[in-house]
Amino acid sequence: MSAEVDLAPAERLCDRHVTDHSSLVMLLQEIQRHYGYLPREVLAAAARQLEVPLADLYGLATFYRSFSLRPRGKHEICVCTGTACHVRGASVIVAHLERMLGVKTGETTADGFATLIGVNCLGACALGPVMVVDRTYHGKMTVAKTDEVIAALREKD
Repeated sequence: MSAEVDLAPAERLCDRHVTDHSSLVMLLQEIQRHYGYLPREVLAAAARQLEVPLADLYGLATFYRSFSLRPRGKHEICVCTGTACHVRGASVIVAHLERMLGVKTGETTADGFATLIGVNCLGACALGPVMVVDRTYHGKMTVAKTDEVIAALREKD
C-alpha cells in the first residue's frame, strides 16, 4: 500500500473486543466497514493489540467471502452464478459486465468505481439471473437492463 493507514480507528475497535476473542468475526466486520477492506497493517496491529496470532485473523478473513484483503470499489456489483441463474444466462451478464467495467470477476476497476463479484447463490432463484448492486436486488437481468443499472449508478456519482 502506498499511503499510510491510520491505525487509531482500528485500535478503538479492538479495545471493545480485547477480552472476548469469540467476537473476532464481528471485529473484522467493523474494521472492514470502517476501511472498506481489511488492510494488512490494520490486521497486524489488531493481532498485536489482541494478542492473537496474525494467522488467526487471516484465517477468518480468507475463510469468509464477505471479507476483502484488497480495496473495494465505491460500488459492489454481485452477480449470482448459481444453477438457476446460470441456466437463465448469468454467464452472459457476467461477461458483459467484465467487458463494460474492464475487470474480471473479483476485481475492482482502476478508477475505484466498482468491484465485480460472482457468488454461488443469492437466494432469489425465481428472479434469475440476479444482480445485486450496493445491496439492491435486480432480477431477470438482461444485457440491456444491466446497461441501465450501471448507467444510473454512474449518473448518481
